[in-house]
Amino acid sequence: MKRTRVGGLLRIVALAGLLGFLCAGGAAQQAASGADFSREESLKDTVQDLRLQVQELRSAVAEIRSEAQQYRAETLELRRELNAVRSGSEIQRTSANEPVAAASAQYGTSSPASTPQTPDDRKKSEHTANLEEEYQLLSGKVDEQYQTKIESASKYRMRLSGIVLLNLFGNGGTVDNIDTPSLAYDRPPGSSAGNFGATLRQSQIGFEVFGPTLMGARTKADLQMDFAGGFPRTWNGVNSGLVRLRTGTMRLDWAKTSIVAGQDGLFFSPLSPTSFASLAVPAFSYAGNLWSWVPQLRVEHRITLGENSSLLLQGGILDPLSGEPPPSAYYRQPVAGELSRVPAFGSRVAWVSSLFGQPLRVGLDGYYSRQDYGFNRAVNAWSGMTDVELPLGRQFSLSGELYRGSGLGGIGGGIGRSALFSGLPNLSSSSVRALNSVGGWAQLKYRPTSTLEFNGAFGQDNPFSSDLHAFPFPQSYGDPSLTRNQGSLANVIFRPRSDLLFSAEYHHVRTSTLVNGSYQANQVNLVMGVLF
Repeated sequence: MKRTRVGGLLRIVALAGLLGFLCAGGAAQQAASGADFSREESLKDTVQDLRLQVQELRSAVAEIRSEAQQYRAETLELRRELNAVRSGSEIQRTSANEPVAAASAQYGTSSPASTPQTPDDRKKSEHTANLEEEYQLLSGKVDEQYQTKIESASKYRMRLSGIVLLNLFGNGGTVDNIDTPSLAYDRPPGSSAGNFGATLRQSQIGFEVFGPTLMGARTKADLQMDFAGGFPRTWNGVNSGLVRLRTGTMRLDWAKTSIVAGQDGLFFSPLSPTSFASLAVPAFSYAGNLWSWVPQLRVEHRITLGENSSLLLQGGILDPLSGEPPPSAYYRQPVAGELSRVPAFGSRVAWVSSLFGQPLRVGLDGYYSRQDYGFNRAVNAWSGMTDVELPLGRQFSLSGELYRGSGLGGIGGGIGRSALFSGLPNLSSSSVRALNSVGGWAQLKYRPTSTLEFNGAFGQDNPFSSDLHAFPFPQSYGDPSLTRNQGSLANVIFRPRSDLLFSAEYHHVRTSTLVNGSYQANQVNLVMGVLF
């Protein structure tokens, strides 16, 4: 009997007690107010039934505890018997070897490494092996019973996971975010040439709930959070990162089809460079890596093509984001994508196989959205993409993504901008132009052992020059002067255990502008993480 059952029964006991208290309170209140007598009697009967159920559950819990104590007693008895058998075997082997040792000493010969076993010795050895096997089995049962389990308010299994992550970083140059830099800026007059800091705000925590089977589909839900949601305006507030929702999904999984609803990453841009220095935002954000955590509803279907290959079809609708910051910190107001009154659409077709014992994937992806900036100014946002995971041997692999599109600020394209305006965006006299861009990234991975890996990657986002020069003085909700953004990184990741990792990374950022040339910055990041 497992501790999960004990925890579940105790939870039911607590729930029954709470229901009993609420029902008793409700009955007393109705009696005081002159409520219907028959209903009061019905509630009393319900309370009585619940009390009887509580007594039965308490008896069941006592029985489970008794069984656990019996397991422990049997384990101790087997341990004593096993030690006694081992001691007897050692004494007999010593006695049997004494004449051989004496003769060897007398004639100057070495004693044999082992002596032939008699039938009795073989029987005793078999008995000892059986005792050891039974002892390990009972020990496992006891350990499993006394292992702490995560419990939920429902009867379904829940799993807690996450990572406690410490980043020590040093930057050279001026960046937009000192712990996860994406853009490089000009150095302000009189400022330092760099900075040093440390943070735990990239630590993550997640919950998974495994629900019932519904219409032949397994149900599952998960919720992922981190502490990178900003800082409170208080003393040393940078060390008190605010909890932030990353993803939260609900799934219905049949044998070959799945329905996924919730907030998730872009299923049509599924890859990101490997980096534990940048978990709050994926590496190469605004440098060719399209990403966002978006509310969505999608359908996935898997088609088996052969023994080692299959086809994955994905399609769905998404919240039509345009990249604009929220107008209010408390009340949600619509922005350009939502003002279009139509959802965004995404699709992906991926061929999946294996090569050199590693996954081989090639995907073709598409995205469409519409944005309404008022005064009959609407633009179409779209993108065509491809993603690749290509093994180059048992130790090397190449991965990456490439896109070409327009109006993609809501998913990280165009260096975070969807459109440019000839004047102030809220004036009807200002013209609007969707920003075309092309970008992508590639990564080479080398894994000499199961615990060690090396990664090198490069990414770039390049808005079209014709769009950037279309207006004499362009305006945007992002910096309208950015013309190109590049990122490169190299890291080593060491995992001595599955729940422990160390990493060191070098990251270089180069950002170009229309009028002031380009700016560069670099970061060295040391990482230690414990996964749970």
